[in-house]
Amino acid sequence: MGMESPNLPNQSFRPSSAASPYLFSAPVAGSEASVFRPAPQAPSQFPTPPYSSGPVVGSQGPAFRPPPPGRPNGLVRPTQPPVSSSYGPPVTGFRNPQMHSTNQAVLNTGQPVVPLGPPPTGTPAGPTTLAPVPILSQPQPPSIPMRFPDSTKTEQIHTNGHPSQPFSVSRPNVQPSSASMGPSYATGRDAYRPSFPGEPNGQRNSVTQNPPMHTPSFSLQQGGYGPPAAASPFLAQQRSYGPPVTSIGYPGTQMQHQGIAPPTANAQGLAEDFSSLSLGSAPGSFDTGLDAEALPRPLDGDVELKSFAEMYPMNCSSTFLRLTTSGIPNSQSLASRWHLSLGAVVCPLAEAPAGEEVPVVNFATTGIIRCKRCRTYVNPHVTFTDNGRKWKCNMCCLLNDVQSDYFAHLDASGRRVDLDQRPELLKGSIELIAPAEYMVRPPMPPLFLFLIDVSVSAAKSGVLEPQMMVISDLDDVFVPLPDDLLVNLSESRNVVEAFLDSLPSMFQDNMNVESAFGPALKAAFTVMSKLGGKVLVFQSTLPSLGVGRLRLRGDDIRVYGTDKEHLLRAPEDPFYKQMAADFTKFQISVNIYAFSDKYTDIASLGTLAKYSGGQVYYYPSFQSSTHKHKLAHELTRDLTRETAWEAVMRIRCSKGVRFTSYHGNFMLRSTDLLALPAVDCDKAYAAQLSLDETLLTTQTVYIQVALLYTSSSGERRIRVHTAAAPVVTDLGEMYRLADTGAIVSLFSRLAIEKSLSYKLEDARSAVQIRIVKALREYRNLYAVQHRLSGRMIYPESLKFLPLYGLALCKSTPLRGGYGDVQLDERYAAGFTMLALPVKKLLKLLYPNLVRVDDLLVKSSPQTDESGIIKTRVPLAVKSLDARGLYIFDDGFRFVIWFGGSISPDIGRKLLGEDFSGDYSKVASFLPFMVSLSQRDNDMSIKLWKMLHKFRESDPSYFQLCHLVRQNEQPREGFFLLMNLVDDQNAGGSSYANWIMQLHRQVQQNA
Repeated sequence: MGMESPNLPNQSFRPSSAASPYLFSAPVAGSEASVFRPAPQAPSQFPTPPYSSGPVVGSQGPAFRPPPPGRPNGLVRPTQPPVSSSYGPPVTGFRNPQMHSTNQAVLNTGQPVVPLGPPPTGTPAGPTTLAPVPILSQPQPPSIPMRFPDSTKTEQIHTNGHPSQPFSVSRPNVQPSSASMGPSYATGRDAYRPSFPGEPNGQRNSVTQNPPMHTPSFSLQQGGYGPPAAASPFLAQQRSYGPPVTSIGYPGTQMQHQGIAPPTANAQGLAEDFSSLSLGSAPGSFDTGLDAEALPRPLDGDVELKSFAEMYPMNCSSTFLRLTTSGIPNSQSLASRWHLSLGAVVCPLAEAPAGEEVPVVNFATTGIIRCKRCRTYVNPHVTFTDNGRKWKCNMCCLLNDVQSDYFAHLDASGRRVDLDQRPELLKGSIELIAPAEYMVRPPMPPLFLFLIDVSVSAAKSGVLEPQMMVISDLDDVFVPLPDDLLVNLSESRNVVEAFLDSLPSMFQDNMNVESAFGPALKAAFTVMSKLGGKVLVFQSTLPSLGVGRLRLRGDDIRVYGTDKEHLLRAPEDPFYKQMAADFTKFQISVNIYAFSDKYTDIASLGTLAKYSGGQVYYYPSFQSSTHKHKLAHELTRDLTRETAWEAVMRIRCSKGVRFTSYHGNFMLRSTDLLALPAVDCDKAYAAQLSLDETLLTTQTVYIQVALLYTSSSGERRIRVHTAAAPVVTDLGEMYRLADTGAIVSLFSRLAIEKSLSYKLEDARSAVQIRIVKALREYRNLYAVQHRLSGRMIYPESLKFLPLYGLALCKSTPLRGGYGDVQLDERYAAGFTMLALPVKKLLKLLYPNLVRVDDLLVKSSPQTDESGIIKTRVPLAVKSLDARGLYIFDDGFRFVIWFGGSISPDIGRKLLGEDFSGDYSKVASFLPFMVSLSQRDNDMSIKLWKMLHKFRESDPSYFQLCHLVRQNEQPREGFFLLMNLVDDQNAGGSSYANWIMQLHRQVQQNA
């Protein structure tokens, strides 16, 4: 593989009276309008958010109860009967653990906030101060500033046959991080919680810690929906939606559980807090109260910053590159006040927006036009001088000579006369044909090697779907004829198809439960090392023989909340990370397809995919009859989507700024060169940006992403994305140009990586700390000037950030603690989120929930001609009408919810005569196993068209359908209720309570 630059060096919350572990208070939010005005700042301190753990008490059995009869409007509210039930894992997708009750007080103290326009330029004409939210004093631990660790560990990766290029890691055999957490961080439970890697020294705001709180935990049953679990000696409640549980005690005295208990503050205190709080995104606006439904929600999906695109029309599309803020701070002091991370999210091979294509440019004999000093590729932001004889690099300002065969005269405005024929000078994204000097060997053809587990569990589940080799010596793997094991598909298609047809019967009588995955992996490496390519691993069992064998570690409640908790999520054996390094050196990527209803240690197996630029697909409790369409779709996309082979990627930027850390699935070859044996349109990477100079003197910062790769057609190419961003001197302008999607995408990667070295509680706390500090800094711009002591203030650009922060803390990789999520499920979700592009990640965090029964019965303005639904509803129980039919879509699965009072005619047309209108009989069989298939009637055809359109809009994954009836437990809670982000569940607060906590912490010392 060629280097990108050949032959040249590259440059406080208060505790409630009920001792609740989670503050129960009212939501606050802001109106749509947003303005910015500088104001004095003030140093501030705030307590760590209430993500903690501890013993639980209680006597209620785990279960669900149906809502009481006669509830108005047919709203669904889970309550608790005196019977016990257990959750098992779902049959596909990211399995979701059981959760606490979603019962909560819903207060309506006013009308939705109405935008009142921009604030006055001076002090408001009338009084605008409301009674501030009272904050009770409480003892606080000493304040400890967040900062970089004292030391960083590196390890040498052999990338070219010799040790070179340090690869930064936070711990041995653990997900690498930009800045390792050093010994300066105390790791005891009573110590402060360290921030994300890369937090600058000397933060303005310091953090104090509250005593940890405690919540109930749930034990999870492996392998499907099983009978109710026996009561645990440590747990008083399991798998239940029940009333709030009061916790007592502090860490170290009893068994602990990581998570957040439901709030138990009294309603009177909540009502007082609610009535004393008003909202406004525009300082000086006045509102008499708040309706919880007025809280900002991204019901229109990802909202991008259009004003920035209009400002720089020659920038590449945000599909390829998004900055956390498009306003680059002009000084390190200003950057230190931006607490949301400076950085970018890059998806270099993303599918171009509709109607746009990335132009292909071939300089032929001219050669690639690049800056001689910084190696920047020519782009729309360079300028030509000296009548076209020289061009000025927009990165380093060097004047470069224009080659004779690239020369063109300039017109009166200084533009090249041939500008319209030069896409590289017009478009922010281009594809360059690379000459021979950009490769060290001829381009290799795409090569796929399938490594299939044929153990008894694989045969029974139906996973087994061109010459076969059997290796008997596991310690000394020998491949006699490696070249003969690879065939050209077009020439040997009949042989391959015959082998696939015979594979199931070949191993149908196999009773071997062992798996020699490590030796098979080494054999695959021997076969592919000369050519490179992609290994597709189909693994159904924990590797148990030969090198790389793993032990059944399992989950352990005793280590949660201790310094050893993160070891549960760390790879057990360094063999797989070392194999990933070897694979990467020889341009081999690894994708993991995991099928099992038992523990297979995806934390270890997934490192193969992470460090080789691959991907993890997870099919828990796989059964071919259920999952065959999902597997076929995702495998087909893996084999057919646009893929860049033998790739390296570098991100350059203007003088004075640099990228310091990178996050995603790759191997670092040097400090800024990402080795990517395979890249595709479904993978994104994040990077953090810092200022090298105390003060920037330029007015604009430029960023250029360059991906050198081999196309599937065998052509060496360079994809280049270039963007410009203004340098600003005002913090308010940075907030105005903030991109919530990019911020959340970077946050998610930082938090998941942090969970590999620290407690889950620390990872969640880091998210909340960043949001609180950012909102406090923004509040300091306005609160003193406008005396808005009782208002929640936030910029329009970040109105969804608190909700996405809550959703991230409730996501599968970070939620709860012991028993809330199975270990393999947590690992698989984490590896997936590390690679997701922005839009897909936001949809996973805050999925679509759409009511469709009205659309099926009659035509509606909410759908266009193709049946795409335009209207979404909040992810809350009160959004569910018992008379309705809803589709929940997170990009990985569909959950179709049938209300208890839905028209029997709808049920029969969609599900056939098996659908009974007698819900007392329906409740007698669990789970709801009626299948959804297209039937010969207009209603069924219309529903299937809707589902097809949803899948078409995002073909990365195939959403399996899960049918759920109202009050059908545990399925309803398992598949839907626990994923309603706005409600109190998943070991976390409701949206309303979360906002109140943020507001109170922002107010402290603001």
